[in-house]
Amino acid sequence: MKNLGYIAGEITKGKNLSENLLKYGNGMCSMYNGLGFIKMSMNYYTVLDIARDLQNDKDLLNMINRLNELVERFVENDECDDYEAFNEKGLGIAGLNFVGNAVYQEVGEGRENIAQFEFIPWILAQCASVEEAREKLDKMNLVGTQFGEQLPAAQLHWIIADKNQTITVESMADGIHVYENPAGVLTNNPPFPEQMFRLNDYMHLSPKQPQNHFSTELPLRSYSRGMGALGLPGDLSSQSRFVRAAFVRANSVSGNSETESVSQFFHILGAVDQQRGCCEVKDGQYEITIYTSCCNADKGIYYYTTYNNHQISAVHMHHENLDSSQLVCCPMQTKEQICHQN
Repeated sequence: MKNLGYIAGEITKGKNLSENLLKYGNGMCSMYNGLGFIKMSMNYYTVLDIARDLQNDKDLLNMINRLNELVERFVENDECDDYEAFNEKGLGIAGLNFVGNAVYQEVGEGRENIAQFEFIPWILAQCASVEEAREKLDKMNLVGTQFGEQLPAAQLHWIIADKNQTITVESMADGIHVYENPAGVLTNNPPFPEQMFRLNDYMHLSPKQPQNHFSTELPLRSYSRGMGALGLPGDLSSQSRFVRAAFVRANSVSGNSETESVSQFFHILGAVDQQRGCCEVKDGQYEITIYTSCCNADKGIYYYTTYNNHQISAVHMHHENLDSSQLVCCPMQTKEQICHQN
């Protein structure tokens, strides 16, 4: 099938609407199943509006019903909570769940009003560095305008980074907060200052073996490797995952090559993986690490793994025409790939 950007262009020209809308909608459904639900949500209403004129087409109506079910599913399950992107200049952003703390403002005068769903593309389309992003943030009013009736503003906070520095952005009841992020990591709740403060509880942790500071009268000794990190939280709460990610990131040692660095990155995030069955969100449904990703912002390479495919896949931004108006979509590699050696 041709890429969805081409099909969307044909639809806007009114060409072969029954056929192209069916292909486009099925492509959107496939993207959802391949973890492309953000792109699906951004196109849902365009498809629905055009399809209203073709309601006698049974296949098209079946596709629309599938889209409706998927939209309802990810809104009800809060599956549209976080996503990330980076641009060709080397600036990246990731949004993470911030339910109960995120508050967006009303549309007002004197500042640039930006809807929550516009925030990431608004920054990346204009900024090449964290410093440039800071300047935009100073002039921004982040508002809670919904993308659509069934798509409420996601409650998020964001980590923004280039190769030189990292910041965290939070929109709360008392306004926008921009924090330096020396830890270089962010998880969901609580607010970032609380996440950082909790690191004080673990400043005794070390990759080295511990010394006996308990008592000079007792012959205490280490009986296992790794006891310098005894007390590192191992539960699946977002605060504990923040501490664990910060510790592993701060102490991990990587080789110098691209392959070694990418491999080490996935080992770091492996420390905070969510395994199906360990964190129940409702009866029979569990939190999992749907996918893990990293970017080489200099080279424009997006690396990822998925829950069911541990092989690292790569998408090269600069292999595509960045000046094109066509949307290029790469199907997620979600099936486990095992190397059978004999």
